[in-house]
Order: sequence, then C-alpha cells, then structure tokens
Amino acid sequence: MRPPTRDRIIETRALTKRFTSSKGLFGRSVSVSAVNDVSLDIRRGETFSIVGESGCGKSTLARLLVRLLPASEGAVLYEGNDISSLSEPEMRRLRKDLQFVFQDPFSSLNPRMTVGALIEEPMKVHTSLSRKERRLKVADLLTKVGLRAAFANRYPHEFSGGQRQRIGIARALASGPKVIVGDEPVSALDVSVQAQVINLLEDLKAEFDLTLVLIAHDLAVIRHMSDRIAVMYLGEIVELAPNDPLYDKPLHPYTQALMRAIPIASPHGRSMDVSLTGDVPSPLAPPSGCRFHPRCPHATSLCGTEKPALAEAADARMVACHHWEKIAENSQGSVREPPRSENAEKRFALFRERSQRQEPVTAATETQIKLSERSHNNA
Repeated sequence: MRPPTRDRIIETRALTKRFTSSKGLFGRSVSVSAVNDVSLDIRRGETFSIVGESGCGKSTLARLLVRLLPASEGAVLYEGNDISSLSEPEMRRLRKDLQFVFQDPFSSLNPRMTVGALIEEPMKVHTSLSRKERRLKVADLLTKVGLRAAFANRYPHEFSGGQRQRIGIARALASGPKVIVGDEPVSALDVSVQAQVINLLEDLKAEFDLTLVLIAHDLAVIRHMSDRIAVMYLGEIVELAPNDPLYDKPLHPYTQALMRAIPIASPHGRSMDVSLTGDVPSPLAPPSGCRFHPRCPHATSLCGTEKPALAEAADARMVACHHWEKIAENSQGSVREPPRSENAEKRFALFRERSQRQEPVTAATETQIKLSERSHNNA
C-alpha cells in the first residue's frame, strides 16, 4: 500500500531523462536514456538512498528530483505540486526548500569567495535577515557542522576534503531547507572522515527535521542510516525496500550481486552464491525486456522479451523481476556480515566516539587496538 499523499514529500511519475548528441560523419543523432520510466515516492522525514554501479543513472535522477536537470518525460511532484513546469522565478522561490550537496567538495565551492560569503549567499537570496543576523547564522552553522566560526574568513583551498564537505553541508542548510539531496557526499573522503560526515548528516537531520536523499555506490556506507533503499540498474529501479529486509534477503539477482560484492573479513560470512557474467550493456543500445537479463543467472526467454514491472512483494518492498518468487524460494540464505569480535566492537565504538567529537583516529591508536586484539587472540 502506498502511504497517504501528505506523507510523501517528493514523488516521481514515469520520470525519463534522455541525452541527445550528434555523432558520426553526417551528424547522426544519438540518444541515451540515462533515467527510464522511474516512479517512486520519498516520505517526509526519512533517509532515502539510491544505490547502483557507476553509470546507472543515480546522479541524473538526483538532479531531476530538484530540477537541476529538466525531465524529458514524466513529472516530479514536491508536496503534491508538479515542479516540472514551473517558471524560473517560481523555481527560484522553491530552491530554499530543496538543497543539494555535490560529490566533489572542492569544485562545487567558488574558490574566489570566502567560506562565510559562500554560506551567506543563500540567505541573501531566500531570507530577509539583516547583514548582522546573516553573519551570526554563518558562525552558528559552521559550529553545527564541526568547524570554528573563525574559519568564515578563509578560502576553500585552505581546508581538507572532509572540511570542505562540511562547508557544503552548511551552505545547504543556510536557506532552511526541508529536503537535502547528497550526491555521493562521502565517496571521495577517507574512511574515518566518511564516518564523521555520515554521523553529522544524521545529527543534522534530527535537529532540523530534514528529509535526506543520498546517492551512493557503496552499500556498506549507507547501511546504518537509510530507512529505504532503491537499487538502480541501467537507468531503472529494479528493487525498492526498507533497509533491513533488503540487506537480510535481497530479492532481485542484481541486488544479490551487489550485496555479495561488499568485502567482509570472513570466508563464511556469505551463504548466497550469485555470480555475474558478461559486461554492463551499453546505454546506447540497452537490452530488450529486462535490462539485466544478459547477465542474470536466472534469466529465461521471457526475460529477454518482456520488461518486468516494479511489483509489490512482502515486507513493504517492490521488485522488478519475473522470477523473484522462485529465486527467493530457492535461496539458501541471506547475505549477512559475521558478528564482530569484542575488539572489533571496541574499534567501531572508538571511531564513532572520535567522529562525534571531530577528532581523528590516529595511526598510533589503531596500532594499540590491533596489538591488544592480537594479544587477546594469542591468549
């Protein structure tokens, strides 16, 4: 059952985006469908993640949600209103509610502007605050994202990648948004910094009552913070499910393959044998029927001729596969991580504690943990 309309802050209806270019001696027109017939809903206050391989259309879909790109077909609804046909002045007024955090925290920041000016700019456009009030709010936002208020007078090149991403998040918060879309906001960061930024997003979501839409290709990164997850393949949603059911027992063969690709530290951690053959098809000439069928170990002749619809399954999930019920019955188990050892739990707790205080986990500290774990195992 779909949730009531008042609970859906963003909806897409048969959303399609095609890019057309000229190619060849005679300028033959070539069309690539980056997003194809995507219909989904994002609920108010949730963290909704979109995952898939590079080139599957995740970033294009994210930009369509906030109309950084115009749709070729279909519609995007924000709070029940179609924003696809809004004029530029109308869309500008709506920008304060829909903010974006870009993947590259350096190229998305103007190097000629100070950090304070970058964060203050949305306030000039979308609020009626005085100059003094804007400066005070800049200092407050910098503090909330774990930076010093004095950093407002510095330039982006003076900061590390993790700090620049925090600046990008502060800028997104400046207009008082209801929705923040993050296009792989931690993929370019070190592991310890990833934990800091993820924890920061979780804290800010609770404090500002935000709806988060996160784009990722690493399923392990977004596992502990997502409410629902959509899996994309070649521009289409193949599975959409709440967090725990998706990780405990994925239904679509492609999702199973993605789960199997998550590296873990135990040879006994996975019981589901799913192997992929062949290469990802070219988006210039996608396969007929199910786009995944040339690489699917369960494919039949039906898969090559008829496109599967995104149908409802158990546990409030949806899957686009002709044979998902049979695959679920024959599955020998779920993709689960092995339990952490006591010392591994301590390491995880240390990372989280340090990240909450914005303190790095030093190599010396890591060495101490590893030595204690080694002596514990030898004992």
